Amino acid sequence: MKAITLKFITCLVAFTIGFDLFFDASWTDIVSFSLTIALISYFIGDRILLPLIGNRNALVMDFFLVYGFVWLFGNVLFQSYNQIAWGSIISAAIITLGEVLVHRIVRHSVTENQVTQKGIPTNRLAYSMEMADEKEPIKKENLDKLK
Repeated sequence: MKAITLKFITCLVAFTIGFDLFFDASWTDIVSFSLTIALISYFIGDRILLPLIGNRNALVMDFFLVYGFVWLFGNVLFQSYNQIAWGSIISAAIITLGEVLVHRIVRHSVTENQVTQKGIPTNRLAYSMEMADEKEPIKKENLDKLK
């Protein structure tokens, strides 16, 4: 809950700066964009992508997710192609900076159920190898002695 709240506040600040710099956006527009982006980014970026691809790649994906979503729906809502491009770049950059803190919170809140007895998170791909002593093949002369 702490991560979603922080993400929502970051989105409010980012969209206030990004939208009010270029056009008159109402508070309803800013809050609706913030709530939508906070929820979508949390579930896709933090719960699915962060454990699978790591922090840096998840930040890049969050940037493009926010940029694409804001640009697509901002064009429909504000009907200004060039201005929404700059507004979405600024908003996505501010949100990505806030995501650094959110990812730290999410990564440190790994519950006890997600960690095995050895301390390895179960949601990460872990490969290990099994080692054993190789025995020499039994030669034909030694096989006759065993009989």
